[in-house]
Amino acid sequence: MKELRARFEGLRVVGDVHGEAAAFHAAADGALAERLFLIQLGDLTDGGPDAPGVLRRAFSLRAEGRGLFVLGNHDHKLRRALEGAPIRIEPAGLGRTLEQIDASEDGEALRRRAVLEIGRAPAWLRIDQRLFVHGGFHPRMLHAAPPPDAGARKPEGLVPRALFGQVTSRMREDGYPERLHDWVDRIPQGFTIYCGHEVRSANGRPLMQVGAGGGAAVFMDTGAGKGGHLSWVDLPW
Repeated sequence: MKELRARFEGLRVVGDVHGEAAAFHAAADGALAERLFLIQLGDLTDGGPDAPGVLRRAFSLRAEGRGLFVLGNHDHKLRRALEGAPIRIEPAGLGRTLEQIDASEDGEALRRRAVLEIGRAPAWLRIDQRLFVHGGFHPRMLHAAPPPDAGARKPEGLVPRALFGQVTSRMREDGYPERLHDWVDRIPQGFTIYCGHEVRSANGRPLMQVGAGGGAAVFMDTGAGKGGHLSWVDLPW
């Protein structure tokens, strides 16, 4: 943390990208110009026009020490597909991503790099009174480090909450699992959780929700790759 504070003026937190490379490049270029460390909240691919471009930029940010991405459920599924696991592939989502990677000149190298980088992506990240996670929060995340290989194996422990949020066994009419947000009420006073995973904003801007415990959640997914746009927020140290 001391090194980050010495090199950067603060953080840029970026929501779900879902293959929207042009928007992600804009977010990353702006972070570079303003000396902000970039934290992307997972789901780099599936849906948008240029998943390879998103992956290349995300991997270069980490290699340069200028940013990282936390593990999302779509990232985890992409790695499983690249490893040859028998999974359901939605043509307009993961299927489109795999086609784009296969059509890239560096497709084979990108496949190998994606397997490596997704396998070591953190399932959540705490910096002071802020926690960054893709799907949902659990209070134990404030005191426990994520498994270092969460992206490379079956989700267990707190990782399912991090990837998928809080879900029930029921399905909604749109085919997605029923999601609960009780975890927002368990965020302690003074803490803010930044997450993505689902579009909860009615006005196209990130949604902040304050829970019963006094803490807050900021939902950053505003629909990039799903008919909406990419959002980010800048945070001082």
